[in-house]
Amino acid sequence: MKVLVTGATGFVGGQLVPALRTAGHDVTVLVRDAQAFDAPSGVDIVEGDLLEPDACELVVGDGPTGEQSLSTLLDGLGIEAAYYLVHSMQAGDDFEERDRRIARRFVRVVNDTDVERVLYLGGLGEERDQLSKHLRSRREVEYILSQGEFDLTTLRAAIIIGDGSASFELVEQLARRLPVMVTPRWVQTKCQPIAIDDVVAYLVGVLDHPETAGGTYEIGGPDVVTYDEMLRETARQLGRRLRIVPVPVLTPRLSTYWVGLVTDVPASIARPLIDGLKNPVVVDDTRIREIVEFESTPFEEAVAAALGTDEASETTAVTDATSAPKTN
Repeated sequence: MKVLVTGATGFVGGQLVPALRTAGHDVTVLVRDAQAFDAPSGVDIVEGDLLEPDACELVVGDGPTGEQSLSTLLDGLGIEAAYYLVHSMQAGDDFEERDRRIARRFVRVVNDTDVERVLYLGGLGEERDQLSKHLRSRREVEYILSQGEFDLTTLRAAIIIGDGSASFELVEQLARRLPVMVTPRWVQTKCQPIAIDDVVAYLVGVLDHPETAGGTYEIGGPDVVTYDEMLRETARQLGRRLRIVPVPVLTPRLSTYWVGLVTDVPASIARPLIDGLKNPVVVDDTRIREIVEFESTPFEEAVAAALGTDEASETTAVTDATSAPKTN
């Protein structure tokens, strides 16, 4: 199938593009700077910005081939499906408005093409739990995409474990740098992390299952853990002992200032991520496991892969995870 990947320079997109090629798909990426993108063999590049979709260029050989609208380029390339992996958290406090604008432009572009399917990676979380700005924005983008004249497949995930994940980078730096951590109540919030390899497997897998067109699915790893357990397991694999002291008066906003002092994660990214830690993000709908079947990566193995350690130890600091259901 001929597919477009937006957000190809991001953490998930960078893993997805070569996986789609390995699966036998013809891949085109949309990037703002073609020269800065190290394209895998056989991948076509369109240089442009979704906020300026009428000024895009297909980059072939020595350079661009002339400006055209993105809609015209997609039809000329015969694109049948598109992955929407765009996120604007790095843009600062106005990321919600920017995400909204980009999603609307994308819908208008795709509506003018023969693209039949769009695949979107959103976030887990129940709306009744008063979603954070970050999760609320992910859900709003999902809604905007659902208004398009195409079939939308949505996968909702919690924290993605992998080298390059902003969420896991936050966890790793805290576990690596602090022997004692004073934390708010959110350390006891439950989440269902998922390995980046598993996310990519689902994203590639649903493309080959036309019955998933128009559907929304929740994806997660086999283990449900608290953020406390996630921090402790990461510290253990780093060869460190971590003492966590919960303090009820430490709000998410105060946590952001505290994290800014001890990590390199930009405040524009850390703030919405930490604000979302109050929301439980656990898979309730497991239908996707019967459609895209593979052996899920246990949490401790996902952490080991992200950290680049040889392998996860047979013993683990994760307690609740040992009783969580496994998927195949």
